[in-house]
Amino acid sequence: MKVFSVTFETVTPESAEQGDVEEQGFVCQQVDLREAFEEIGNTAMEHDGSMRWFTNYEYGNGTRAYYEQGLEESRSLHLPDSTTNASRIRIARLLGVTQ
Repeated sequence: MKVFSVTFETVTPESAEQGDVEEQGFVCQQVDLREAFEEIGNTAMEHDGSMRWFTNYEYGNGTRAYYEQGLEESRSLHLPDSTTNASRIRIARLLGVTQ
């Protein structure tokens, strides 16, 4: 079932000074969970408390291009509203998020 979405935010040193992001938007929409995991990096650092989305704040960080340009990118996996609490917990575990 293709119901998941992944979004991104990119921050540069200049946009951070202004308290803003350089760029944001969708990486993909209406994908299955496997595709969404590939786009978020198969790991997440945090969720929003209700486990409606999970965020990897270090996506792409550590690569040479990001380091040289001072870029920081985060990606968030958004779950559909129909996801049960049990499934949210399983997804959190698969992403390495502790509760």
